[in-house]
Amino acid sequence: MSMTSLPDALGTAQQHALDWLRRLIVAGELRPGQRINQEDLAERIGVSVVPVREALRTLEQEGQVTYLPRRGYLVTELRIEDLCEIYELRRILEERAVRAALPEFDAVTLARIRQAAADCVDAVQAGDVAAELAANRRFHFAILERPSQPHTLRVIRLLWDSTEAYRAIYYNSPAERLAAIDAHDRILAAIASRDADRLIIELNEHRRRALDVLASILVP
Repeated sequence: MSMTSLPDALGTAQQHALDWLRRLIVAGELRPGQRINQEDLAERIGVSVVPVREALRTLEQEGQVTYLPRRGYLVTELRIEDLCEIYELRRILEERAVRAALPEFDAVTLARIRQAAADCVDAVQAGDVAAELAANRRFHFAILERPSQPHTLRVIRLLWDSTEAYRAIYYNSPAERLAAIDAHDRILAAIASRDADRLIIELNEHRRRALDVLASILVP
């Protein structure tokens, strides 16, 4: 391997490690509060410890893992207070993004949103939580993402990244997986009617239900 190819190789290994860690957190194999053994994880993934460490630093910035001196990295404990704050920030920012994005929706955008919604249905029918989480993210960001508001989307993406572990718990419930499909149908109807106010109401309700369900789980 040449010296010029080393950074690319390291970057690829880091992304590989990051994808693995995300899947382990979403699937519940790494539980909140659990210590992450970097050496064991590197051996399991098939990379060196360096890209694992870099991936953990990325997850630390997102809030998914926490670093403690003399203990190392742990999966972040879930707190309903944190989730409430993050969802309130999302409510404010996503309303701004939706109002700017909806008038710009074209046939390609609508097709991408509908395909992501269909992928969610397929994942629910297959009982594949990880696939539904991925499709759900594609669905929402297909609605929100526009080149005209990169800074808003950067913050929204960071907020989403910091709550993946919460979202995984929510989608572990078969009833809530079906409820999410119903919510997506109502969101699609609001998009079809080009009704920004209705779309924002449906997105807020979708978010509120998830928050209520998680509160019932996380609050003793």
